[in-house]
Amino acid sequence: MSATQLRTTSVPAEADQRPRDDELDLFGLTHTGKVRRENQDQFLLCTVHPQVVIHGTSLPSPDTLPLRGDRLATVMMVADGVASGGGGAEASRLTVEAVTRYVSETLRCYHTAGSAADDHFFNALKTAVFEAHAKVKAEAESHPEVRHMATTLTLVIGVWPYMYTVQVGDSRFYYCFEGKLRQVTRDQTMAQELVDRGALPPERAAASPFSHILVSSIGGEETSPEVSRIEVRPGGVLLLCSDGLTKHVSDDEIAAEIGRVKSSEQLCHCLLDLALERGGTDNITVLVARRRSTT
Repeated sequence: MSATQLRTTSVPAEADQRPRDDELDLFGLTHTGKVRRENQDQFLLCTVHPQVVIHGTSLPSPDTLPLRGDRLATVMMVADGVASGGGGAEASRLTVEAVTRYVSETLRCYHTAGSAADDHFFNALKTAVFEAHAKVKAEAESHPEVRHMATTLTLVIGVWPYMYTVQVGDSRFYYCFEGKLRQVTRDQTMAQELVDRGALPPERAAASPFSHILVSSIGGEETSPEVSRIEVRPGGVLLLCSDGLTKHVSDDEIAAEIGRVKSSEQLCHCLLDLALERGGTDNITVLVARRRSTT
């Protein structure tokens, strides 16, 4: 496995049951797969903290001051680019950068999360998506050779004990608790639309030729972000992925690996290996967040 194929990022571990910073076990990786020449997936894992920046002081040891406050939020993001000629990679990059910039500039929204003002937070998240959509569209218009570039986006912002999700496209967010895996997001594909209308049995959706035709994307003809909120419990595991994983690995297999593996890094690699063994026909991105095991 070459360095150009695999990019990984490990974030140091980070109710009141809320995990401390040093208890967080976060890991993400992305791989080109065995068929594609280019990796058009992008991901981000980060934690958000209030920070004090010292520009001058007479204190002899300013480095001993508490300059970084308690974690405000945990951010997980996957974007799966769609287009040839590098356009998909550019779309996913622009989207991750634009959403990250918007989120970092609107920290005041975190203080309303979990309250009666949730609608303000949802609206802020939708605004971030529409800003990214505008940037991708503008880039496409200025570069006709990548005119149809677009990307999915699955964004999860954790403000304990809630996880706020923004979904565009068919990258997924799963939540697993006590061995039960739940797909939190809804695929925005033509196949899922047919399932919702009763025209396609759910068990046939994955094999349908419409399963990877997006009806909503950032930079595409239509962008319809879906926002939601779930409450998580201690011991729950969060997993985000692009469809390069779910094309080859079933939900039951994902749940089994979550139960078997004790670290986020190991889980990401195990799932990646499964997808590669079965063909690796697309770019593969996996992000996992869980509480660090003490055993």
